[in-house]
Formats: sequence, C-alpha cells, structure tokens
Amino acid sequence: MKSIMQRRTLLAASFLPFAAQAQTQTPSGLRMIVPFPPGGAADFLGRVVGERMGRAMGQPVTIENRSGAGGNIGTAAAAQATADGSAIMLNGVPMAVNRFLYASLPFDPDRDFSPLGLIAVVPNIMVVPTDLPVSDVAEFIALARIRPMNYASIGNGTSLHLAGAQFSLATGLNLTHVPYRETGAANNDVMAGRVEVMFQTISAAAGLVRGGRMKALAVTSAERARAFPDVPTLKEAGVDLVSVGWFGLFAPRGVPADHLAKLGAETVAAVQDPAVAQRIVESGSIPRALTGAEFGAFIAEEVRRFAGLVRVAGIRAD
Repeated sequence: MKSIMQRRTLLAASFLPFAAQAQTQTPSGLRMIVPFPPGGAADFLGRVVGERMGRAMGQPVTIENRSGAGGNIGTAAAAQATADGSAIMLNGVPMAVNRFLYASLPFDPDRDFSPLGLIAVVPNIMVVPTDLPVSDVAEFIALARIRPMNYASIGNGTSLHLAGAQFSLATGLNLTHVPYRETGAANNDVMAGRVEVMFQTISAAAGLVRGGRMKALAVTSAERARAFPDVPTLKEAGVDLVSVGWFGLFAPRGVPADHLAKLGAETVAAVQDPAVAQRIVESGSIPRALTGAEFGAFIAEEVRRFAGLVRVAGIRAD
C-alpha cells in the first residue's frame, strides 16, 4: 500500500509544472490590444514581445489594433475585457497624459488597469519633406518664422503630439497640430509636403528616411540614436528639449494575482531576452524592463510631469 501511495504522489508531482502552465493559459490564446494603428513603434513592440511571450507561455498572442481618440478607443475596450487573463494591452504616454487632455474618459487609467511591465523607451525623429528647403533644425526654425507650418501626429496625447507641442514651446513657433488616425496616412502627407514636419517614431520613419523619401533633421532623445548615428539630437541642434515616448503592458483590473504575476514575469523576461532586445534596438527604440510595481511608480512620475506640460502648453483634445 505504501509503494502505491508513493507512486501516486510522484505521479501527481510530475504534473505540477503542467498544471501551473495551464493556469496561465486560456482556450483561445492571449489577445494583446494595441490602441494605436499598425506600422508604428507600438505595433512593432507588441508583435515582437507578444511573439516571445507566446512561445514562453505555450499559446498564441494575437495583436488587435484598435486605434482612435488618442488611444482611448482601444484602452476602453481593454478596460472592458474579461478579467480572466485572456486579454492584455500595450499602451504608453496616453495612460499618463490623456486624463489631462479630455474632459472625461470611458475608463480610469489608474483604477481599471494593473501595470505588467515597461518594455521600451522610444525616441522620436524629426522628419520633413525632402523638398522642404531646409537642411537642419536652425534652417527649419528660420523658415517656420516666416511661413505657417503644420506638424503631424497619430493622435492627440501621443508622444508624437507632445513632442511637437514641446518643440513649439521651446522654439516659440506657432506650429499647428494635425492629428491622423494612421501612421501611413501621416507619413504620406509628410512625404507629399502637405504637412511640413513630424516627430515620428524611428521605427516608423527609418525605411522612408533611408530610402530618401523624408529628411531627418534631429532625434528627440538625450543621446544620438544608434539607428541614425549621424543625425544630431535637438540639444545638439540648439533646442533645449528631450522628449521620448514609452510603451509597456497592462492587464485589466481584476485578473487573479497568480495569473497577473505570471504575465508580469513573462513581460520582463521578454524584454530581457537578448534576441528581443536586439530587435528593439534595431528598430530605434531602447529596451527597458521594469516590473509591474516599478512600472506603476514610473507612470506616477510621468503623470506629474505631463500635468505641468499640458497646463503650460494649453493642450486640449476635446
């Protein structure tokens, strides 16, 4: 009898790793809601990290791009998702700034979500049409002082919008913001000269700059981007400004603690994977892994920072 009980105990123990893995799986896989259009840094980071998480967790991760209203449409959808761990969200700066831009939101960015982890910091690159008669930031500023100019973004409250607003403040220019719903449409209008400048993510502009379809004047990070080592920073170009975006993963509030911990651990593990980190670097972003608790503190600091920026710039989205 004792030997039979021992065999049963060993047999049960042998299934513990599989039982633990099953608790983190859902029958239909994992949905990652990305409240931004395809083709930009958010979409790229979601796919790269999602692919790694899917392999580690033994289930597919499906990307759902649900853009619009400065990220609010997709964020609202994520907030309403069933809290069983079957849906997560990739989001960034709008989680800190949209509370100041909109009179009301269909979700509470603090109450309705649990931060899983930071993925990357994302510098922007200042791009202009190839036929705009400027070769550097100083010449752009000089031209913008004598003729009206517009700057594009992929929505109110995005890091692209805020970089343009900060640039306007830092230079004293009166640039007009033109928000787009899609990265491709914004890029097309810059290339066609219908919009004079855009502070685009490096991953979304790199191919167009290298192909000669846009001109890069500067990057918005504190240091030059590894993807464009010959392009100066705004500070090097004489504008005292550093403006970077960031992206991380969130889960709807209410996901069971053990499942939340597993999702957070896989987020950090994905960013720390050398192959994933290399792909992030090659795209022009900077991999930065923070745990859920660390990410929550990071967001709180961003909320304080953006409160001042929105007040000074007088930015409103509605």
